[in-house]
Amino acid sequence: MNNNNPSQPAGDNIGFIGLGVMGEPICKHLVVKSGRQVFVNDQDGAPMKRLEELGAKRIESSGMAEQVSTIFLSLPSGEVVREVLFGDEGIINHLRAGQTVVDLSTSPVDITREVAQALRERGVHFADSPVMRTRSAAEAGTLAVPVGASSEIFAEIEPLIAHFASDIRHAGDIGAGQIVKILNNMVLYETVLALSEAHAIGRRAGIDPEVLFDAFASGSADSFALANHGRKAILPQNFPEKAFPVSYARKDISYAVQLAEQVGVDACGARNLIETLDQAIAAGHGDKYAPAISLLFEDDQPFGNTQ
Repeated sequence: MNNNNPSQPAGDNIGFIGLGVMGEPICKHLVVKSGRQVFVNDQDGAPMKRLEELGAKRIESSGMAEQVSTIFLSLPSGEVVREVLFGDEGIINHLRAGQTVVDLSTSPVDITREVAQALRERGVHFADSPVMRTRSAAEAGTLAVPVGASSEIFAEIEPLIAHFASDIRHAGDIGAGQIVKILNNMVLYETVLALSEAHAIGRRAGIDPEVLFDAFASGSADSFALANHGRKAILPQNFPEKAFPVSYARKDISYAVQLAEQVGVDACGARNLIETLDQAIAAGHGDKYAPAISLLFEDDQPFGNTQ
């Protein structure tokens, strides 16, 4: 059901830039649930068309800034966020004091703070609110979102985020949301790497991988990564494209290593993970779902044969 009311004043409208793997389902919740007019923009016309059928309106990003009070960004990287805001066709010159930009992307902490400062100088509010969990969670509206913002801006945007997230946390001031998200992905994919290694070792040693993962689930190795990445991807060796890919995981982990270096921590596990991700990309797996790093440890040897 479309609950939009296009007659509402522009100040109540929402803008959404970036309708990719996560952006489209997130935006869909805002279109259907928020009761506000949602303006959308993406390089791909297909998701815009699908959202228009629900009541969204497509618009150029520069025009969007003149129509809304809050703009959500869901983009591939911090570098793209900076380009959308400050590039040759950036929206910075169209934004007005009092508007709020909410970045759902995963970005380096230093870029996030740089962006926030540039917007602050124009009187525009900013929140870094990167999303956690999977595309299926985005479709279900059950994402987890750590937010970096002032208390006042968090209170303003929390009801909007609640349309697509079931766990919303005020992590602290600007940059805190990105720190939580980056470290979350670091821990997640270091665990995925461990599951990939365990799957290959156990299979070659003669144990059924499903038995192994069942044992993990009832023991101390149980985790979100096991339930979602281990059972649904590594176990069946199913790594579709158009999901969170190896290349995106590599980007996020590089942000974690960069942050570690900035604060003087030798993140040896994360650096090792980057090497594995690089190997997977070199092997042609960069566009596959990120647990495809498992393929580096597999061969054609059937289960039950040991070397």
